[in-house]
Amino acid sequence: MKLSTKILAGLGAAGVATLLAHPALAQAAAAASPIPAPTVNKGDNTWMLVSTLLVLMMSIPGLALFYGGLVRTKNMLSVLTQVLMIVCMVGLIWVVYGYSETFTGYSQFVGNPFTKLFLKGVDANATAATFSNGVYIPELTYVLFQMTFAMITPALFVGSIAERVKFWPLMLIVALWVTVVYFPIAHMVWYWEGPDSMAAAAIKGGAALDAATNDAGWLYFKGALDFAGGTVVHINAGIAGLMGCLVLGKRLGYPNEPMPPHSLTMTMIGASLLWVGWFGFNAGSNLEASSIASVAFMNTMIATAAAGFSWIVVEQLVRGKASLLGLASGVVAGLVAVTPASGYAGTMGSVVLGLMVSPICFFFVSTVKSKFGYDDSLDVFGVHCIGGITGAIMTGILDDPKLGGQGIADYTTKPGTMIAGTYDMAHQVWIQCQGVLTTLIWSGVISFILFFVVSKVIGLRVSAETEHEGLDIAEHGERAYHY
Repeated sequence: MKLSTKILAGLGAAGVATLLAHPALAQAAAAASPIPAPTVNKGDNTWMLVSTLLVLMMSIPGLALFYGGLVRTKNMLSVLTQVLMIVCMVGLIWVVYGYSETFTGYSQFVGNPFTKLFLKGVDANATAATFSNGVYIPELTYVLFQMTFAMITPALFVGSIAERVKFWPLMLIVALWVTVVYFPIAHMVWYWEGPDSMAAAAIKGGAALDAATNDAGWLYFKGALDFAGGTVVHINAGIAGLMGCLVLGKRLGYPNEPMPPHSLTMTMIGASLLWVGWFGFNAGSNLEASSIASVAFMNTMIATAAAGFSWIVVEQLVRGKASLLGLASGVVAGLVAVTPASGYAGTMGSVVLGLMVSPICFFFVSTVKSKFGYDDSLDVFGVHCIGGITGAIMTGILDDPKLGGQGIADYTTKPGTMIAGTYDMAHQVWIQCQGVLTTLIWSGVISFILFFVVSKVIGLRVSAETEHEGLDIAEHGERAYHY
């Protein structure tokens, strides 16, 4: 913008401000335009860019080290390579058509991959709505933030099929999976046009309000609450991982041969990086540096601490020892469970959620897994899917203002404020269950088909010889360690 133009714009703004200082004129202007003028706050944008970096850190190096430490020495490098490659590949898919397929209007079940193909129209001047009227962030920032979610989700289910899967067939599955599973589910849960569109439509009423309400993902339209990805990320990846390990079958020697983690030190480092990065994951999902970001930050902190504590207590009571692996598993279970509730629950509700999720996940990774005999290598189903289900359903309870929750915001009659006295816990829990079931069925069925077809057509599992030798040398020609 030219300097003269800036000056004129400034003078114009000053003139308008002077006129609006008159009470009568100010009231008239407010009545004519109840929706705040769009603004991009530098603080919000800074917080979102930092949050994006934190979420990227969750994948690399956080998740990579967490998983890498849990496998045997001969497979360490293969897990690192798989996670890093997924981050690179999904990032490319996201900017080509993934963002468009997820966050544009087309139907309630999927966006239009061609509307913003190759990020058409997304430049430095484009903005994306937040959860406050008149408050926006640069759309490129939103694209980047959501990209990191798309990157980590398929990387999560690698843990279920670790130590026995071919590299390139796995990458093919990931590319197909994000296209037909992740993008549609993210669209169903998170897509809407933003609060200003609702407020503007409410002023017009009738058909305009109906159109704005219907222009949303199927689960968002139904009122399902998922602040940062309990369904989109954790249940989604967890059930996909279970389908993958069922199709591939058990590792050679499982469960008769010992397969202990080769480096719990690495796992501890990875879990710690995940915890730190998760603040970007949850608090960043508020899209603004506001008080609700602080709510999500606190809930993430305290639910995780409670879950780590409860897991190790249960482990001491059941097995007679308190292990680092158990403590790290509890920490991750708490992070998973609080994800959908992070911006909705109150602090004490999050403590309760953390305390209850670890015993549930412990039961699944020990008793249920042993009873059914499936080889979920790194317990992705038992921690992420079960923890995600627990958190998603409990969100419907903990969001109740009577329990310290935030309630439901009204973006039409009272934009951005809570609808007082109208929270229906039973109804909200039922809606949450619908979100869980939709994700389990959509992701479970399609994931099984993808794993099965790729396994039969091009082969997915490595040979017995390769499995004995280790994937590091056989698949990548390198070793993680040289002695």
